[in-house]
Amino acid sequence: MTEIILRRLRNKRILILGFGREGRSSLNFILRHFPEAVTGIADQKPIDPQEFRLSSKQQLNLHTGPSYLDCVSDYDIILRSPGINLNLLNGVRTEISSQTDLFLEAYAPRVIGITGTKGKSTTSALIHHLLTASGEHSLLTGNIGIPCFDIIPDIEDNTHIVFELSANQLQDVRHSPGIAVLLNIFEEHLDYFGSMQHYKAAKFNIVRFGKQDDVAIIHHSLADEVPELASGITYFPGSGLQLPDINSLSIRGEHNLLNIEAALLAVREAGADINDINARLASFRGLPHRLEYLGAHQGIHFYNDSIATIPEAAIAAMKALGRVDYLLLGGYDRGISYDILAEFLTVFPTKQIMLTGEAGMRIAGLLRQKGSSNLMFYKTLDEAVAYVKTNAQPNDCCLLSPAAASYDQYQNFEQRGDLFRKLICIE
Repeated sequence: MTEIILRRLRNKRILILGFGREGRSSLNFILRHFPEAVTGIADQKPIDPQEFRLSSKQQLNLHTGPSYLDCVSDYDIILRSPGINLNLLNGVRTEISSQTDLFLEAYAPRVIGITGTKGKSTTSALIHHLLTASGEHSLLTGNIGIPCFDIIPDIEDNTHIVFELSANQLQDVRHSPGIAVLLNIFEEHLDYFGSMQHYKAAKFNIVRFGKQDDVAIIHHSLADEVPELASGITYFPGSGLQLPDINSLSIRGEHNLLNIEAALLAVREAGADINDINARLASFRGLPHRLEYLGAHQGIHFYNDSIATIPEAAIAAMKALGRVDYLLLGGYDRGISYDILAEFLTVFPTKQIMLTGEAGMRIAGLLRQKGSSNLMFYKTLDEAVAYVKTNAQPNDCCLLSPAAASYDQYQNFEQRGDLFRKLICIE
């Protein structure tokens, strides 16, 4: 199967566009298989040439700074990293591909691909957990933090490949996984895609190029929008599977019950036994930053849900907990609608709604229109946590579930959640 990828790259001048984790993975793959290939790296950020140990046969060109895209016509194929917006390449005649599309072209029949605005990491990790616990050989890759080229040496004849796919990765693919899971589509990433229509189109690529024997597992709310090319579709919820009591598991909330149903359907399609599955579900511990219980400190219960970057996710977290006394909202404003969140907070009681960033300002405006007065603003998490520890009562619940991206203060939601965890654990 790897030969399919090698055939696409052989005897070509290759440009790696974007030099993050996936870009570095692509470079390692190229240097290993094509040591004499003319290879370039293009990234707006500076790259230290001293970090590369090249042989005399290897030619590596670095293109950085504001004009980093000027080189694209000098190459035969571009491997676009997910962080590079495809719109930047409008009008470029050079062939554009990616790790994701090359990998799917080679391995699609054995790939279980998972996407959705929310829940894809949890569902991917759960599918991998259930397959492994069932005695199957499974590899986890993709947006969860493991570039797909990195797992190629570990793929065996019977391997299931569980691939978490972001909209950025799906944006320009021309191949779909053998088993495709589409959890949901909510308003997000409009700063990247420009419109909800373009965002949905990217998500639907997970099924758009499915072959005759491929299957798709799709939330029923998207039934009227599924591309006509998709076949073999199972809709959920309501698939007929017997589901566990969510209160008996370590992951909480009705939204996670949907993730579980989708995961069980995917595992069943992969050929694994899902009878007597409860013990395997009970051993799944969930992922950090996803309604992660940090413990009771000074008698106050703290939850880290930094992954919640849209209002629907924050609402799901509040519903799962049932009671939230101190709610931390806001951050980088992507221009999404917060009407649904403001409406929900009019009927969901909280002692204090704590807001930050441009998104927090906009949420506050909507809440004031609805008569809310329990609002306060904070600049940093240090300030917010100090306030909660000073004012909260024993058994109060504090939830970080921002309903907004983190990029105004942090590199990503993980950095935001890690800081929150660190602050909570300081007594």
